[in-house]
Amino acid sequence: MMGKLLGSVRLRLLVLALLPLIVLMPLLLLMAMTRWTSDYDKVLIANVESDLRIAEQYLGQIILATGTNVRSLAGSVQFEEVIAGDETEFEHFLAQAQWDLSLDFIYFLPLEDAASAGEDWPVIGRAARGELATNIDIFSGEDLRKISVDLLKQARLPLIDTEAAVPTTRKVEDRGMVVHTASPVRISGHEGVLIGGILLNRNLQFIDTINALVYRDDGTGEARQGTATLFLDDVRISTNVRLFEDVRALGTRVSAAVRSNVLGKGQTWLNRAFVVNDWYISGYLPLTDSFGERVGMLYVGFLEAPFATAKRSAYWTVLGAFIAVLTLSVPVFLLLAKGIFSPLERMTQTMKKVEAGDLNARNGDVGTGDEIGQVAAHLDTLLNQIQERDQALRSWADELNDRVERRTGELRDANIKLEETFKQLVMSEKLASIGEITAGVAHEINNPVAVIQGNVDVMRQTLPLDVAREVETEMDLIDQQVQRIDVIVGKLLQFARPSEFGSQEESVDLSVLIRDCLVLVDHVLSKQDITVQLQIDTAPLVCVAPGEMQQVIINLIINATQAMEGRGTLMLYLDTETRGDKIGARLRVADTGPGLPGNDMRSVFDPFYTTKLGEGTGLGLSISQTLVQRAKGLISVENRPEGGAEFTVWLPPCETHSRA
Repeated sequence: MMGKLLGSVRLRLLVLALLPLIVLMPLLLLMAMTRWTSDYDKVLIANVESDLRIAEQYLGQIILATGTNVRSLAGSVQFEEVIAGDETEFEHFLAQAQWDLSLDFIYFLPLEDAASAGEDWPVIGRAARGELATNIDIFSGEDLRKISVDLLKQARLPLIDTEAAVPTTRKVEDRGMVVHTASPVRISGHEGVLIGGILLNRNLQFIDTINALVYRDDGTGEARQGTATLFLDDVRISTNVRLFEDVRALGTRVSAAVRSNVLGKGQTWLNRAFVVNDWYISGYLPLTDSFGERVGMLYVGFLEAPFATAKRSAYWTVLGAFIAVLTLSVPVFLLLAKGIFSPLERMTQTMKKVEAGDLNARNGDVGTGDEIGQVAAHLDTLLNQIQERDQALRSWADELNDRVERRTGELRDANIKLEETFKQLVMSEKLASIGEITAGVAHEINNPVAVIQGNVDVMRQTLPLDVAREVETEMDLIDQQVQRIDVIVGKLLQFARPSEFGSQEESVDLSVLIRDCLVLVDHVLSKQDITVQLQIDTAPLVCVAPGEMQQVIINLIINATQAMEGRGTLMLYLDTETRGDKIGARLRVADTGPGLPGNDMRSVFDPFYTTKLGEGTGLGLSISQTLVQRAKGLISVENRPEGGAEFTVWLPPCETHSRA
């Protein structure tokens, strides 16, 4: 037991010492790593935002440079000379200028035609009004065909089914995203608009240049694995994202979530996104055309996997360091705590000896003056006090044993007196029952019987013979009633003085005893409106003292009549009932009174318990129970479903009963 306690103390001290490392340190590390992860993710988002601005600036430079170049061409002396000359030479000049300026098309519209075309293209309309205009415009397949069939072929892309994209029934994207520029021409006699443009569909040089600018190697050897893409609506028309090693993801589409935020709401997307076949830290910028409508997106992003690997590596490194610190801390703590456990172990050994009965065992000097040393010294003091008190308790125990023996003798004598008192109470209750019965019959029997019998005798002597014969029947009837009164008095005497009529156990027929009891209480029943129902079946003889059992039956009958308060039905049933392996006689005494409350059911056989305050002694049922149990029988009570109470007395058969 003490060893378990010591082990428990050792464990608790270890837990208390390592609690900051086991609980607080992981929480702090978790908070730190969470904050670091959040900051790390913010840095990644900031990087992709910076990358997106670089790509946006490059696209802006392309747009600006295209417009500047076309305006310079329109204002050049050579353009003024050529436009005034031969038309073939002018077309050759424009073709050469298209090549030199890296344009996909360039043409001239007279002012009247430009004004008409300006209704369809705001860029041309602004130039017709004398203002340089450059913007991104979306050309339909028919618009591209009018300019050049080659441009239509370059723009045409078959759409590829893409997971998470918005469903569509379109199979081909034949529109073109064009850097559209128009510059006014103010040459006298040749006023108009010079129009040029660059088709961005499949413009791999444009998109690869953006990728090289954004994700160039900074010399650290840790170049990010980045990609760039130009979207027309949600379709990749120029990208260096790969479907396979040498196949670019042209014709694939962006996810519905990105499309909704960027094209639908006009927001810049800066977050992680699934791009074709992997996760990227991505930035999407909406692009608007000359009409002010969102027509596409510019995307840059770098692969998330290397950074996710770096974060996992950092997590494992921190976790490994924590485990290493925890592993080293346990033996170091146990070594330092040896000075605490050694005195505790000595105290444990001392307590084991005391438990084994050696009250002389002591800790002695444990070699430390700290709190544990003070506890050891205090324990020795307590053991000294325990030893002294043990000796005193032994002396007191001897004295107490003597007192107990004396008290036991006194209690034995008191029990004998209590048994004698109980016998007296039994007799008192019996006399009380007799008194209650005889109170109603004393004046009806003693004096009237003598007067009646005497007068009958006088009448027989004084009447003439012939007259005497006429009233002989009446005289005989009077004699019979007098004899009946004598029987009642005899039964009453038998009940009142059982010692004279037999109070020892004998074989008794309960049916005879029940009828005798009814004779004794007949005067009580006849004064009330009480009907007696008697049902007697064959029952075995029982071995009881007739006087005692007569007292039980009369007590139950009197209680029943009192419960019915002068009106009702008294029911007595005698039959057999098997309990265990014995077939005994069962007597049930029932009434039609109000029954017993629940509390009375549990207390009805308690001594001095009565429901008739101020009447009786409350010992009738208690004594009845004792008398029945003395005869090896059982008595019980229950309320009848139809109303009233029913007492049941069961007695074993005479042939299986023997009294000790």
